[in-house]
Amino acid sequence: MRNIKIAAAVTLLVLGLTSCKDEKQEKAQKTIDSYVAYVDSVKNVSADNLKENWKNVEAEYDRKSQEAQTALADLKDNSAATEKINASKIKYEEFKNEMTTVFAPPAPSPKQQLRDALFGAGKIGDDMNFSWVNAKNIHSVYQQFVHTVENNKDKYSREDWDEVKLMYEALDSRKNTVEKEGLTAEDNRKIAGLKIKFAPMYTVNRMGAKSEENKEAKK
Repeated sequence: MRNIKIAAAVTLLVLGLTSCKDEKQEKAQKTIDSYVAYVDSVKNVSADNLKENWKNVEAEYDRKSQEAQTALADLKDNSAATEKINASKIKYEEFKNEMTTVFAPPAPSPKQQLRDALFGAGKIGDDMNFSWVNAKNIHSVYQQFVHTVENNKDKYSREDWDEVKLMYEALDSRKNTVEKEGLTAEDNRKIAGLKIKFAPMYTVNRMGAKSEENKEAKK
């Protein structure tokens, strides 16, 4: 009788352990399936919504990815699950790269690229706002402007020179205001020297660019 009780107890223990093991494997499989499903679901979200919530998407992906990797250890035979996880990883990375391209800001127009070169990236936009130019920095602004033009004068088209002229006149207009706001006599003299350097450089090269354009038009 005692042996029967012991055997029954052992049987129950084995069944209990087997049941726990099965539950653990089932939970692990669900965790992996949840990860795979998440990757598939993200691809169905609109780009606008993804862009707005991309940090949350990435955080959730990282969490589910880590959970899926941990769950592999609870599977007796995890070869198929490993393949599923790896396939979803590749799928997500490809999608992430695609979204990075979509989310990237558009390349600046040629006109904006020219303005960025003359004044610094983002300094002058379509609003033509020169309020950031003041008595302390206006000399360096003129320096960058004139030196940039000098370094690129052989590359500029007629349209580029027209844009350069427009920007130069706008900077000159700002100088008229800055002169009343503490511009030193020394900086004023240095700016005058830069203006003397710019004037003939603009005239000669603008004419040259127009001449080249006319030649091309006649071909």
